[in-house]
Formats: sequence, C-alpha cells, structure tokens
Amino acid sequence: MAKSKELACVKYEIDDEGIAWVMFNRPEKRNAMNPELHYDMEEVIAELETDDDAKIIVLTGSGESWSSGMDLREFFRATDNDPAARFKAQWAHRHWAQYVATSQKATIAMVNGFCFGGAFCSLAACDIVVTADDATFGLSEINWGILPGGNVSKVFADLANHRNAMFYAMTGRTFDGIKAVEMGIATLSVPKDRLKDEVTTIARELMEKSPVVLAYTKQAMSNVGDMDMNMAYEYLATKGLALRAIDPGGTRERGMTEFLDKKTYRPGLGPVSLEDE
Repeated sequence: MAKSKELACVKYEIDDEGIAWVMFNRPEKRNAMNPELHYDMEEVIAELETDDDAKIIVLTGSGESWSSGMDLREFFRATDNDPAARFKAQWAHRHWAQYVATSQKATIAMVNGFCFGGAFCSLAACDIVVTADDATFGLSEINWGILPGGNVSKVFADLANHRNAMFYAMTGRTFDGIKAVEMGIATLSVPKDRLKDEVTTIARELMEKSPVVLAYTKQAMSNVGDMDMNMAYEYLATKGLALRAIDPGGTRERGMTEFLDKKTYRPGLGPVSLEDE
C-alpha cells in the first residue's frame, strides 16, 4: 500500500511499486532551499534509508522547478549575524546530501525545471540524473558578487569538463537539459511530458537487480575514482569477496548456475531472476 508524509518544505510518497517520490515543496519560491527544507530533507532521507518499502529514491521538485538553489533571504541574510543558525543549516544540507550519496538504495534526480547554484550539490549526490529537455541549469553567483560556494564549484568542476565549468561559472549563462547531458551534468534528457515515465522505467529496471549487489556496485563506482590502479584492484577484489559473503540471495552463484549449467540465463540481456522474498 502506498504511504506518504508531508513536512513544512518536503513531502514524499512511496508508491505500490516501491518508488519513493521525494519532492522539494516550496513551489512559490521555485523550491529554493531554506534552512527548514534542509532539516526536513535530513529527516526524510534518514527515514527512507531504513524503510523497506522504499526500494528506489527519486528527488524532484513541486511546480516548475527542481530547485533554484539556496534561499537568499532565509539561508543567507537571515543568518548573517547568527553563526549558530548558519552552521545548523549548512550542516543539515551537507548531512542529507551525504545520506543520498552514500545510501544503500539507488537514487534518481528527476529535474523538472530550474536547477541553480546550491542545488547542484544535491544533484551531484544522486546516482542518476534524468532531466527535461527544457529544464534550465546555471551558476548565477558571478552576477551578484559571490562564488559558487558550499562545494558547488567542486561538484560542478567534477561533473563537467574544465572548459565548460569555467565558461558557465564565469559567465553565469544558463543551459538546458540537452546541454546538461552533453556536459556530463545529467544522465538522460527527455521531453518534459515523458519525464516521469522515463524515471519510472529506470526505477523499475533497477528494482529488478539484487538490492545488495546494486548497493555494492554503487559503492564501488563511487569510491574507485580517487584511487590509483593498484589501490582500485585491491579494493575491488576485497569488495567482491565481501559481496559474496553478504548477499543473502547468492546472486552470483545462481547466475553462474543458470548460465553455465541450466542454460536459462544470458548475462547482458537482463538480470538474473531474484529469489522469492
């Protein structure tokens, strides 16, 4: 049965298939991230991580925006003379984004509109990014006298190539979803009226995989990027042994048996069937 929850600035619904649709819910502010939104997200993502009904987590925005970034009035001006409040808000954002990045569950960003500034940190935390063709991305900080801070510069430079990162950070120009895919900011771009269907298709495909194998694959791909070849080899060998020990469904063994002995499975044409739960 589907279940839902609504907080001050965030709401979510877990549908009957197990997709948790998490929505930034400040449409009148283009889902600008105020401190309360970060506190709500910290609570919601922690809940979903331990909710067995939530198989896949999708982050999106209500109205016409994914998120326009940090709320200038509430996140910045209101906390200029209150370092404790600023720290709490920054900590909450960093914390929930880290939850998303290190979640045992696959995470998908469904970008339905504006994505600016601080929203790139949340975007970068997701495993897969599906955007509408006409979504609008940008770093506008240069135009009003600040840096893309709070690790925005870092994640943007990591996702895009050097020339694109420099150009869009220095000019403040915007770009659409198609360009975001070309730059490596997003995974797929589709017409807006197909956006939710495409995300649902991907979520269903991910749910066909063994959850523990999916989690370990996510961890492996996230961690090897900063390793040299020898470190990666040792890490992946150990990680593979750990996966075989912890996988309750024995996915590797079943796959080998069905492929080599029973001839009922062909790797590359789909996942090995999951055991009945």
